[in-house]
Amino acid sequence: MGALRGRWAEEVACRYLLERGYRLLGRNRRTPFGEVDLLMEKDGVYVVVEVKQRATPAFGTPLEALTPKKVRRLLKSALFLLGRDDLPVRLEAVLVHGSPKAFRLEHRVLEV
Repeated sequence: MGALRGRWAEEVACRYLLERGYRLLGRNRRTPFGEVDLLMEKDGVYVVVEVKQRATPAFGTPLEALTPKKVRRLLKSALFLLGRDDLPVRLEAVLVHGSPKAFRLEHRVLEV
């Protein structure tokens, strides 16, 4: 994802989640396992959010970019950031289809 489009997609996703009662704890947090786009909290559960954006399906959909390996790395990153493995954690994705002129969002809970 291009840097400008990536920032735009993350901002759209963040606003979407904030409007639904999520609380932002951090953005673009780097770990030895990769980067966490958004670290949030909702109803006492820590939520690690991956944002994927595709302007067109020419190179696959945003969901197709979330491989099982990527999901496992997100979980490892979450546990690293939280410093404990006994906290309630959920992995989610906000998938952005389109570009700033015309887009739709898809919000999913990821299975580990």
